[in-house]
Amino acid sequence: MSHRLVVVGAGYAGLSAAKRLARKLRRSDVTITLVNASDRFVERVRLHQLAAGQHLATLPLRQRLAGTSVQLVVARVTAIDATARTLCLDVAPGAIGYDTLVYAAGSRAWFDGVPGAAEHAYTVADLARATRLRRRVAEMASGGTVAVVGAGLTGLETASELASSHPELRIRLFTGGDDVGAGLVPRAQNHVRRALDRLGVSVHPGTVVAAVRQDGLDTMDGASFAADAVVWTTGFRAPELARTAGFATDENGRMLIDATLRSVSHPEVYAVGDAAAGIAVGGAPSRMSCQAALPMGRGVADVVAARLSGREPGPVRIGYAFTNISLGRRDGVVQFTHPDDRPRRLALTGRTAAAYKEAVVRSTVGFGARGASSRPEQDS
Repeated sequence: MSHRLVVVGAGYAGLSAAKRLARKLRRSDVTITLVNASDRFVERVRLHQLAAGQHLATLPLRQRLAGTSVQLVVARVTAIDATARTLCLDVAPGAIGYDTLVYAAGSRAWFDGVPGAAEHAYTVADLARATRLRRRVAEMASGGTVAVVGAGLTGLETASELASSHPELRIRLFTGGDDVGAGLVPRAQNHVRRALDRLGVSVHPGTVVAAVRQDGLDTMDGASFAADAVVWTTGFRAPELARTAGFATDENGRMLIDATLRSVSHPEVYAVGDAAAGIAVGGAPSRMSCQAALPMGRGVADVVAARLSGREPGPVRIGYAFTNISLGRRDGVVQFTHPDDRPRRLALTGRTAAAYKEAVVRSTVGFGARGASSRPEQDS
């Protein structure tokens, strides 16, 4: 009987893992199945563009997998039975068994337990929610207000993209920190400030949101702000699947893994991407990012292929090279970093940085290669 290798999730980590596994195990008696809730690959790093009204290319997974032995199952995993080594699905065939599992379930928006945030706030964490925000923004009258909560990379990009695409709207950016652009060298941080000012984004530093209302938000210092839409970008959290299945996880639901990306509690299971609590160069936890997901996807394929061939693999290296921030389509910052994510002195700004980031984003999915369609994403 063939060895059943199942990958859960077709994001940056899961898709790259499945395709590389198919190449490495093409002469082995292994059946590779990729389970994903959608039949298309979503460029998550572009969802702020979609929310601002831009069209994204459609990337059908079956075309992305053409020429490989990977079997695609479009279904949502509702539970994992770790004892029976079975995935429970929301559609036929209902369940899939595995001998080796690669868990790449990604992450979802994290509302920090703030009252009203889950009920009233918009996010750009997934295609459906970004599309919902796009529709809300499109129906706003001139002078409408969007409040973006969180000034990390997602918050900066969302606020900038909305302000650039919709100059008729007022964009407010709320951050609990003292400034924007944390982790950037001074020149790059100053560029971010100037760009936000040029775009008309009003920044509210040192402001912690206490509650979200349908028509705005309240802060911890007692102030209230009206808004036609509140966008929550303060962070992400892994799904509950791993924790409820009994796998060892951290406080954010990310699966605990060793240096070879293997579960510390279940040796037949591996985890990659946002759903994995990996350790990057320097000993810090790997951050939820495409830059960490891609090497983890490639690395887990090498590790699993080696073990199925009777060889013991070495550790997978998770390091960084830069931090990319888009500030609209024609501006941005690229902060080059050491492998442990500490900033180097070198940084690009302006149009050069925007072009650099666009090239990087396109390279992550082989944009324009087989499997990429020019048909725009539909609002569905």
